[in-house]
Amino acid sequence: MKSVLLIGLGRFGTNVALKLNELGHEVMAVDRNEDRVDNILPIVTNAQIGDSTNEDFLETLGIKNYDVCFVAIAHNFQSSLETTSLLKEMGARFVVSRAETNIQKKFLLRNGADEVVFPEAQMARWAAMRYSADHILDYIELDESHSIVEVSIPRSWVGKTLGQLDIRRKHGVNILAIKRNGEMTMNLQAETVFTADCTLLVLGETRALRRTFDI
Repeated sequence: MKSVLLIGLGRFGTNVALKLNELGHEVMAVDRNEDRVDNILPIVTNAQIGDSTNEDFLETLGIKNYDVCFVAIAHNFQSSLETTSLLKEMGARFVVSRAETNIQKKFLLRNGADEVVFPEAQMARWAAMRYSADHILDYIELDESHSIVEVSIPRSWVGKTLGQLDIRRKHGVNILAIKRNGEMTMNLQAETVFTADCTLLVLGETRALRRTFDI
């Protein structure tokens, strides 16, 4: 369990709070908007109304006590930048800030952010991959060059074993798991047979995945 400070309770911040709560972490949520704070209270450890660009207010939160600080402020980059900078100046251990453009990312990284996320861009890429091909069931972008995809079994693989296909050597991708009827099997053997009713969870360089599975 981690102690998390979450600043900004728009759609992104609220969804972060929901997931952190589901994972069992302690969350202090902050927003200027009283209604947002009231709405989030049932799912977080604590919540306060306040201006995160106000140094005196931030000091009352005990910034050094949090394992992670999320700056999820939307549509006000100046506030996001000031908040990120102040958090780091006050000794925040790890700051994750939300950005909408690459320029914003550069400024945030220069001013204290340890990591920067692009929720809209990341979701757009996921949606484009997921819905542009019927055989792509899920997609996770790990970095600019690597991804994990859930895909239907290629027709030419049906009835063959993992050993026969020699997928890692021939295609440069790794089969992480097979899913059948909603159940996932990760302990794969050379004798594992691919059937038409299963899907694969595959890790590899994005270009190798595209080449292998026609993504």
